[in-house]
Amino acid sequence: MRDPRHLLSIADLDRAGVERILETARALDGVPPENRPAKLPTLAGRLVITLFYESSTRTSSGFELAARRLSADTMAIRSAGSSVDKGESLKDTVLTLAAYEPAAIVVRHPQVGAARLAAAYGGATVVNAGDGAHQHPTQALLDLYTIQTTFGQTVFGRFEGLHVAIVGDVLHSRVARSLVQALGLVGARVTLVGPPALVPRGLESPGCERSTEISAIEPADIVYVLRMQKERMLAGANYVPSLREYTARWGITPERLRPGQKVMHPGPINRGVELDARVADSSDSLVVEQVRSGLVVRMAVLHDLLAQGVPAGEIAAVA
Repeated sequence: MRDPRHLLSIADLDRAGVERILETARALDGVPPENRPAKLPTLAGRLVITLFYESSTRTSSGFELAARRLSADTMAIRSAGSSVDKGESLKDTVLTLAAYEPAAIVVRHPQVGAARLAAAYGGATVVNAGDGAHQHPTQALLDLYTIQTTFGQTVFGRFEGLHVAIVGDVLHSRVARSLVQALGLVGARVTLVGPPALVPRGLESPGCERSTEISAIEPADIVYVLRMQKERMLAGANYVPSLREYTARWGITPERLRPGQKVMHPGPINRGVELDARVADSSDSLVVEQVRSGLVVRMAVLHDLLAQGVPAGEIAAVA
């Protein structure tokens, strides 16, 4: 059952919920820079805690800046240097933070289900910023927003017919799992591409196909590249013969792309492994645009969860 207080998975949203968040992001993004206030008063006097047990640049900075732009007080907790080093459990850490009466806790953790546990014990709204290889819902939402703004799809229904090829280590990717669900919600076509051991069966949904041949990316409008997630791979497991062979067979190079084909990557990029530097820095790369989209989308998510009842149209009016 969906709980409107939390965003733990793309499964917590229906199509209308995705549309609402994207509309809010557009309202936030649509204020001209010269009229844009440094902060909106939406969450003034409320506390947003970011609790990260894994390294992060884009997600952690995006959420912290998003909360501040909405006038929230922020507290950033990293597992390194905290009581986690002394053996404190996630449950006890969440109970401790709950004593500060936060409006929201944004959680990243290497274990599947960590965000759901935080929602059970924290008493605050919880946003999943990544739990193991399970889900990363705000990454999928910012990717949809990036696609929408890039292709001029201001009409939500025009995602229908869009074709996205997701290439690389799908098996260990929470980004892939969330994105497949999100693209399915909006009616886009998805092709999963990569080595046989890294493109598992069972992720396919209606409109989603699977291939081990890099040529399958040719008809796609967007090639979405994933890195090899070595930190989640079982020790001693032989997923690919070598990184060199992976790059030779599935790495995205200019020669494997057709003109105008857009390329996305959630970061961090391993240049020269899954993505050629010439592609990463090309005019068809949307990587930097994804980061920019992440700020307004995470603002929109916090607004949607914590300022329920305030129409998105009123955001622009504040400016």
